[in-house]
Amino acid sequence: MSDKKIGLIAGAGLYPLSFAEEASKMGYKVYVVSFKGITNSGIEDISEKVKYFNLGQISAPIKFFRENGVKKVVMAGNVPHISIFGNLYPDLRAAKILFRLKSKRANAILNAISDELRKDDIELVNSATFLENLLPKPGLLTSRKPSKKQVADIEFGWKIAKQIAEMDIGLTVVVKEKTIISVEALEGTDECIKRAGQIFKRNSQNPENLVVVKVARPRQDMRFDLPVVGAKTIESMISANATLLAIEAYKTLILEKPKFLKKANENRISVLAVNPAVMIFRRGCSI
Repeated sequence: MSDKKIGLIAGAGLYPLSFAEEASKMGYKVYVVSFKGITNSGIEDISEKVKYFNLGQISAPIKFFRENGVKKVVMAGNVPHISIFGNLYPDLRAAKILFRLKSKRANAILNAISDELRKDDIELVNSATFLENLLPKPGLLTSRKPSKKQVADIEFGWKIAKQIAEMDIGLTVVVKEKTIISVEALEGTDECIKRAGQIFKRNSQNPENLVVVKVARPRQDMRFDLPVVGAKTIESMISANATLLAIEAYKTLILEKPKFLKKANENRISVLAVNPAVMIFRRGCSI
């Protein structure tokens, strides 16, 4: 990336903005492919050039990158997978890709996009580029330690979360006393957490101590769809009376990290970064 140009395919949320800010600080000119009704318009204030496209276009965005001399591209931010069922406006090139795909799962679609970029000598690179400081190391990130019951719930939930991640269903489960309360699907992590809280509030006198477990895919491709948490995750946990968040170390981006940790500590929420290669649980803590 010595030419100091970097492309960005920007989905929803703060992730694309965080990337553009860091890239700009490091002297890079950021050229952004944005999507109407999805990408945060704030991206325009921190990027060299932004162009909006309909979701599903491929030819025009690739042309935009080529015209601006962009050779490396990062994909950041959420694009609702449910869009493939009605809000997609594919051009001819995209239509051909979708026709060829045997599966419409997120990873299959993203790999196909990467292949198309490569045909035009554009490389899709690690989504954590310039944001490596937001990938947590293993350990307890907040002041409150988990209880022994919660540690047992992490171990239980981790196995289930990895299984649904392998099947490309979702990355998050909510657990209490070794019972799965909710599983993430197309609705996303925040809604999965809120739904667990609603279920428990209707059916239990003790809705507290829900454990949220969010993992990376077993063979996580670091170029796209990294697990992301942020202050909104903590807000969803507060509304659900969830008191522990377990995330995967080295593979989960924590956006607005100071705000995220401050809000977690203020609300006595434990946040634990787990290294699954070690998965050692002792005295209410994990490494």
